[in-house]
Amino acid sequence: MSATGAAAAGSPARQGKALPGTAYISWVALALMTTSSVASLRPSPTMAVYGLAAIFLYLVPAIVFLLPTALVSAELASGWSGGVYNWVAEGISKPMGFLAVWCQFAQTIFYYPSLLAYVASTLAYVFDPSLAANGVWTALVIVVCYWTGVGISAQGAKSVAGLAGAGLIIGTLIPGTLLVVLGAIFLGQGNPSAAPMDASHLLPAWAGISSLVLIVNNFLSYSGMEMNAVHVSSLRNPAREFPRTMLLATGLVLVILILPALAISWFIPSDELSLTAGVMQAFDTVFAQFGMQWMTPLVGVMLVAASLGGMLTWLAGPSKGLLLISRQEGYLPPFLQRMNKHGVQQNILVVQGAVTTVIALAYAFIPDVSSAYWIFSVITTQVYLIAYLLMFVAAMRLRRREPDHPRGYRAPLLGTLCVVGFAASAAALAIGFVPSSQFGGGSTALYVLVIAVGALGLGLLVPYLFYRMRKPGWRLPDPERENRP
Repeated sequence: MSATGAAAAGSPARQGKALPGTAYISWVALALMTTSSVASLRPSPTMAVYGLAAIFLYLVPAIVFLLPTALVSAELASGWSGGVYNWVAEGISKPMGFLAVWCQFAQTIFYYPSLLAYVASTLAYVFDPSLAANGVWTALVIVVCYWTGVGISAQGAKSVAGLAGAGLIIGTLIPGTLLVVLGAIFLGQGNPSAAPMDASHLLPAWAGISSLVLIVNNFLSYSGMEMNAVHVSSLRNPAREFPRTMLLATGLVLVILILPALAISWFIPSDELSLTAGVMQAFDTVFAQFGMQWMTPLVGVMLVAASLGGMLTWLAGPSKGLLLISRQEGYLPPFLQRMNKHGVQQNILVVQGAVTTVIALAYAFIPDVSSAYWIFSVITTQVYLIAYLLMFVAAMRLRRREPDHPRGYRAPLLGTLCVVGFAASAAALAIGFVPSSQFGGGSTALYVLVIAVGALGLGLLVPYLFYRMRKPGWRLPDPERENRP
């Protein structure tokens, strides 16, 4: 038992109570915050291709990944500040902590192109729907939106947080509810569903392991729960209220993800569905059915605004964490650690932007925009899963080594949760190297090579090289040093 842990044995944190002086929030408010950061309409087309089986394909990862991630990260956040780096550094080692925070940052390199590809296809319906499948248009929107976001972030702008916070209502709840309600009316009028809705289609058709690969993307749909767990100590009684928070958030997330996916499957046959433009395809189709196509551009603007608000909010977050850790331990060259006069890590954002621009150009040269979108989504998931694997291992080690360390919340059956979460993450990581049945008839070897280079190269090789090349002079404890030549 550590001295700190022994001294705190009778503390409020040990008894499942929030600490004195805490600015409390309600468990309902925390549930809505969690839902806002996790749920969106963007992954709906991906699962709509499975029709009624989307329910099964969303519930399975929710049980084996969503809940373990939420509960385990809540315990870690209530006992150790500093996020995933400090959790893994304390539980395993500092180099592994660097690897975890690097993966949290690196996954955004592929996340932003896939997010902005969705923005491009959605925005196309505001101007010309045929642009949704145009790779040059997609690449142009990615580059313009990303660099505009960098310019705003470099000014230290904080106003975008309001837009991202309203995104749950503006770009998710209102459009999602409208889609589902009109879809129900459509079916109620006696129109047939494009996808079978009988009990025999509750499970996905088995066509080999590739028919289940698409479920990997659902892990990315649920990722981010660990970031809101930092607020667990702001609950008045974390031990009693946090499980309620997770129950409500999980229910809301599942409703937001499942019902719009089903609604899309009612209107668009799976073989005609675009993974990037499927949401707008469905809106355009349903509005045409009801003579309301004038609303298509309006909904497109709502979805774009919500997505861009979320991008701006997240743009500097992971890179900021990487910057702070690198300055403490000297993991990155001083050039990448410099901040501008607004305290923004502009050099990291610029280098990230250069890589994002190169990735965006792939959309201009890959004939099938949906295939490019799928590849980048898989790479994003693969890199992020490495951080989750480390988090589950660290949580088990910390519970075993420091059982009396003060925690505001103690996850029930932590060992079981960690084993289930680790196994699910490892399985998803492995299955991500198998081409999806929706991917097409391309070369399997080429697919595996692209995923391996993207995920393992960026997620493991690059941080290893940075770690091996680190120098004592790369540590910058003095905040004034980052702007020196």
